[in-house]
Amino acid sequence: MSTAIIVTGLFNTQEDTLAAVEKIQKEGFEVTEVHSPIPSHALARALGRKKSKIGWFTLTGGIIGFISGFSLAVFTATRWSLIVGGKPILSWIPFFVIAFEFTILFAVLGNVLGIVTQVGLPDLDYENNYDPECSGSLYGIEVASAPENLDSLKDLLHHTGSLKELREDK
Repeated sequence: MSTAIIVTGLFNTQEDTLAAVEKIQKEGFEVTEVHSPIPSHALARALGRKKSKIGWFTLTGGIIGFISGFSLAVFTATRWSLIVGGKPILSWIPFFVIAFEFTILFAVLGNVLGIVTQVGLPDLDYENNYDPECSGSLYGIEVASAPENLDSLKDLLHHTGSLKELREDK
């Protein structure tokens, strides 16, 4: 069985990149990744990416945090019955401060858990085909190819307007 070769083509604009992705996919090659200096919903749609579930992790963490914080404050107040300045033992308004802080804490923890589980971190091979110029001004398209189709892939990238190709065996 032959190993796949990843070729990265660099492009100047998002429009050029979108056109290249569509043409590459139409020719039957697999676009494995697109590196973009800015987030782009159009590129995500072109690659068929689904909407992220990380927001649900954050929301769930926030709800759990709010309930936990409020429950902790109520439990603590009822357990030790400390009467301060004639205030009632269950003073609801100050409990919202604790609930708010727990909401933020658990939402952040839920977000981190979502990122780690949903994004597939850590990706140890990420830097093999990444060009640092994709963080500044260029767009990069990683395309997988069988070794026998490498020349046709390079021609296709050249005809779609790629500035240069970087090649890395995987």
